[in-house]
Amino acid sequence: MGNPPSKIIAVHLNFRSRAKERGRTPAHPSYFLKPPSSLAGTQEEIVRPRDCRLMGFEGEIALVIGTRARRVRPEDGWRHVRWVTAANDAGVYDLRYADRGSNLRSKGADGFTPIGPRLLDATELDPGALRLRTWVNGEPAQDDTTDTLLFPFGELVADLSRLLTLEPGDVILTGTPAGASVVQPGDVVEVEVSDGQLSTGVLRNPVADADHDLEPWGARPRADRAEEEAAYGTSYTPERLLDDGLAAGLRSVAVATISAQLRRRGLPHMSVDAVHPATPGTRMVGVAHTLRYLPLREDLFEKYGTGMNAQKRAIEELRPGHVLVMDARRDTSAGTLGDILALRAQQLGAAGIVTDGGLRDSVAVAALGLPVFHGGAHPSVLGRRHVPWDTGVPVACGGAFVQPGDLIVGDDDGVVVVPPDLATELVADCREQERQERFVIEQVRAGASVDGLYPLGPAWRERYRTWCAKNEAENTAKNDIEGDQA
Repeated sequence: MGNPPSKIIAVHLNFRSRAKERGRTPAHPSYFLKPPSSLAGTQEEIVRPRDCRLMGFEGEIALVIGTRARRVRPEDGWRHVRWVTAANDAGVYDLRYADRGSNLRSKGADGFTPIGPRLLDATELDPGALRLRTWVNGEPAQDDTTDTLLFPFGELVADLSRLLTLEPGDVILTGTPAGASVVQPGDVVEVEVSDGQLSTGVLRNPVADADHDLEPWGARPRADRAEEEAAYGTSYTPERLLDDGLAAGLRSVAVATISAQLRRRGLPHMSVDAVHPATPGTRMVGVAHTLRYLPLREDLFEKYGTGMNAQKRAIEELRPGHVLVMDARRDTSAGTLGDILALRAQQLGAAGIVTDGGLRDSVAVAALGLPVFHGGAHPSVLGRRHVPWDTGVPVACGGAFVQPGDLIVGDDDGVVVVPPDLATELVADCREQERQERFVIEQVRAGASVDGLYPLGPAWRERYRTWCAKNEAENTAKNDIEGDQA
């Protein structure tokens, strides 16, 4: 390659397929640096640090600068490229949080930038007609061409050279297409760049586990669900947000009962006030994802209220089982949701939506069948009263404090917030309360006074136990008959 690089510059997003996979298309390229010490060659191992489990591969096209570039124009950028080769922009997502934005430790470890095996003369290539392919254990993982780039190579060189001097030997990693994912020790990653006639040959690197523990000082590896999703890409299968049994348990009891049990535990303010279902008879159980609206400021709405704003991002962030909880400050004089975004939430598997603001297209939303609770119907759009501001933060919805991850339960009586750590015992106590209430209703229908009966007093306890045993025996006999018939 001649001169050793003074720097390795990597582009975040450049292939259209990757931008679509990530759900965002940047207006301009953005970059991060990798140290020259991360360079490796073909056949060299990519070593995953101990306690890391999200070792990502990214097949890329590497450009090697041949002549000094300082403030060059886009049409002249390609002339400063001397060589083209294949690269693997490897990294561990478990450490991304530790250097958020810089990727220093997650992407910069020794051996995390294999390139090669052959350098192609840039003067013999059409930069818009290259093909990049990646295989994992011999199976195709990535396949794309440079006619789909968001930012052509000459533009990258020109953009960087506005402020950085690109020296001979510097390497630019030009972005990865869709299909990048996670590999394990024992896997083999192969990358090739070609133009139909010329080829870099196959860059081949086995993945290995480190032979020593990561030293205890400094940030420890960790990864949440968002990092897992980013690492695995389209092959990511998210874990269930809520256990099926717990969801069924919460769905089996009334919101009014849950509210009473929460009050007994010293939590009287867990109800989302003044919201009602768009469709009567709605039952909703899910895990909170949040969106916060702020009061309208006309000078900020163009920047924060249009395009892929926080409202649309919140919808696209939904996963199966989420309930999107919107904090609109109980201001129902403008819509905070309409039928298109409600439909998108339904397609993404959302369990429901709660807003203490207004609902547009209320008839169309009700017809979707998605559980939606709102403060009232209103025809206007956001720009009348609200600016969508941020997502995934604690919010106040209908007077209730809601954190991402809280459990949200709704029925015709309204919506209640359930702390996850209380949910299991809450279901058991709710079922017992509702069992007692069924007994009380039977006695009142038979003419009994509520004095000492509701709430269930000591004088009725023995009769209640007998009633429970009788019902249990009847239910057992019924189930046996149904089982025989089946």
